[in-house]
Amino acid sequence: MDNDPSHPEHERARETARPQPATTPDPAHGVEDASARALSEALRSSFNVVKLLMVALVAAFILSGVFTVKPNQIAIKLRFGKAVGVGDGQLLKPGLHWKFPYPIDDVVYVPVGETHTVASTAGWYFQTPEDAAIGRRPQPQGLLRAGVDGYTLTGDGDIIHARATLSYRISDPVSYMFNFTNATNLLQHVLDNALFYASARFTADDALYGNKLAFQEVVHSRVKQMIDKLKLGVKLESGEVRTETEPPADVADAFNNVTKAQQQGDIKLQEAETYARGATNKAVGDATVTLRGAMTSSNYLMATVAAEADRFQKLLPVYEAGPELFKQRLLSETMGRVLTNAQYKVFLPERPDGKPWELRLQLGKEPDVPKKETPKPE
Repeated sequence: MDNDPSHPEHERARETARPQPATTPDPAHGVEDASARALSEALRSSFNVVKLLMVALVAAFILSGVFTVKPNQIAIKLRFGKAVGVGDGQLLKPGLHWKFPYPIDDVVYVPVGETHTVASTAGWYFQTPEDAAIGRRPQPQGLLRAGVDGYTLTGDGDIIHARATLSYRISDPVSYMFNFTNATNLLQHVLDNALFYASARFTADDALYGNKLAFQEVVHSRVKQMIDKLKLGVKLESGEVRTETEPPADVADAFNNVTKAQQQGDIKLQEAETYARGATNKAVGDATVTLRGAMTSSNYLMATVAAEADRFQKLLPVYEAGPELFKQRLLSETMGRVLTNAQYKVFLPERPDGKPWELRLQLGKEPDVPKKETPKPE
């Protein structure tokens, strides 16, 4: 069977041993190879471009999440609307930070280093921005326009205008930003409440003129109390609540006249008190001087009397020994003291007939001028 020439294996061997004709290149097959190579090159280039695009997209994705917190800010990162972290870890300090792109992550910036201001005009009369800028007061109109002019009621039932300005800093960014829909509006309502609260506890005179500082202190205390109670996350500095009060325009002149009269009365009262103090002090000084003079005179008189009494005590034995001689001696001493400084001396002895002398005096006599001697010619 193996020697059977019709066996298939012998047929294949003969075909293999048979010389093959020379092959010629197929042009269509060469075009296909070039196309395949070009396609391969294009796919390789496209793949490189895709890789570069993917790298660029990844880099853009990473870089798009980089954000900067300024020195006067604190940032809070939100992931699907909820703050990331716990406690102080929720607060991102100034510098570079990263987040997932929106809408996965979002960032809320809180300007904790800035001073914020809230104004309350609920109790103030209507003013246009131009009037407010130049400080122009409204003209009397005979009424308060409902819904336009604000006012407050005082403790004695009067109507006044009051407004306030509040400056604050954010101390708890999380509470300030997420516990309230609009913390700024809430602070304005708190300030409005404090103004009405303070007005109800003061008379019109005290709120307008007499005790404006105490009125401002009450507004400040009320605002601080409400902020602590509501936990708004803000901090008031000392003196950061400023208030202003005015009477209604229709009665402003009457209020001013009363105030002027009170001021004039206070001035007169102060002048009277000053005069009274001056007169009292002068009287006390004069009395002190008089008492001291009296004491000095009394002491001098007592010393003089004591000296005279001592002298008379010493002269008493001499007088008792010879009264007439003592009188003559005393008269001579006295006359000597009297006549010492006398310019003219006239001594009238007793007349032999016992009659009195007649003495005539020339009053207003010009003093005697000594005559000048004329020098004799030599």
